[in-house]
Formats: sequence, structure tokens, C-alpha cells
Amino acid sequence: MIPLKTDKEIRIMAENGRILASIMDELKKMVEPGVTTQELNRVAETLILNYKAEPSFKGHEDFPAALCTSINEELVHGVPSERKLKSGEILSLDIGMKLNGFHADMAVTIAVGKISPEAQRLIWITKKALKRGIKKIKTGNTFGDIGNTIQRYVEGQGLGVVRELCGHGIGRDLHEEPQILNYGKRHTGLKIQEGMVFCLEPMVTIGDWKIKKTKDGFGYKTADNSLSAHFEHTIAVTKDGCKILTI
Repeated sequence: MIPLKTDKEIRIMAENGRILASIMDELKKMVEPGVTTQELNRVAETLILNYKAEPSFKGHEDFPAALCTSINEELVHGVPSERKLKSGEILSLDIGMKLNGFHADMAVTIAVGKISPEAQRLIWITKKALKRGIKKIKTGNTFGDIGNTIQRYVEGQGLGVVRELCGHGIGRDLHEEPQILNYGKRHTGLKIQEGMVFCLEPMVTIGDWKIKKTKDGFGYKTADNSLSAHFEHTIAVTKDGCKILTI
């Protein structure tokens, strides 16, 4: 069953999303060669706690940090470490926060120093895929319409869409129904309804779309070690249309 949110609950989630986006902005400013992902994690947790909020990820399925930091071929759920970032790498930051009983969740992929044109194109296409998916979020459309739009755009650019991971509903729980695929057929799947709040998060690879677990058991990486990127927003469906909460 998909929990629908009231207008009041969406307002609470919108405020949470605004705060989370401001925290992400601070983290993005810190990303440069020589910085460790553990430094980013410490700042992320401090900023979340300063708002009297809770890190959504820390302790969730035993994840040890407030921030997911995934580098290059690592796709999602990368564990922060004392490894220093290097110029030419790309870094995905994924962060969640719970405040006043509700979660917000978002992710971005950014350059570390100067990156290759190929890596820059990957980031740009993944970000644009999210924007195209968001445009399909309206009552009466289906989740298949969203997935199909993302898939057709990404594959049309010669890149791969990860199929083993997906977006999700969000609210009082970090992961709620429905699961939202980044591929599919138009006019299939559940219909989008007013009151739904969910995370849309295309995950894109330069190579094959197949993935595998990382050695630590938490993260995922591309099976062929090709570069990957990830963007995510928390989005509400309201009577006035689609509203991005994490901005």
C-alpha cells in the first residue's frame, strides 16, 4: 500500500527538503582534491544534528555513516573513508535526513577538480535524465511513463540505465512503496496520484548497466568498472502539480 500524504505533511517534508538541500550545497563547496570522504561525512552529520534532525542513513541496515560517498565506478551506498579525493574523479553524494517525523533524501554527482569530457557528459546526461523524468510526474500518468522517458533519453545518448536499483516512496519511513524503475514501457504500472511523495533517482553508466556489490557489502559498483553517476530528488504530487522538495 502506498501511503498518501496530506497537505500539512507535504509542507513538513518540503521544509525538511529545503534544509537538506542547503546541507548538500555546503558539502558540494568542500569537494576538491585532497579532501577525504570521511571529512565530508563528519560535516554532513554535524550539519544535520545542528538542525535537531537525524541522519536517515546512519544505522539503516547497519550503514555506518550519515553520508554515502561513491567514487567513479561506485554507484551508490559508498562508505566514507580516509581516502583522499583526486583530481579527475567524480563523486556521488547521497544524503538523507529525518525531522519532525519525516524523511528527505537527495543525491548529486560532481567533479573533483578537472574531469574528462566523457565524465562531464555522463554527469550532464544523468542530471538531464532526472529533469526529464520529473516532467512526466503528473496525476494520470503512470510510473512506466517516467521510467520509459528516462530510459529512452539515456540509451539514446549511448549510455546505460541501471536496472537492479530504483527510486522509492518516502515519508515516515525512508523507503516506502512504490518502487520506481528508471526503465519501462509507457502507460504501464501504477498511476500517479495526488498525495504521493517519492524519490526519483536515475543511475547511469558509461558502459554496461549491470552492477555488483562492493567488497564491504554496503555499496554497489558497475560490473565492468565503467564510470557511473546518480542524481536524486524528493518529489511530491500536489493538486497544483509536481513539487520538487529538495531544492
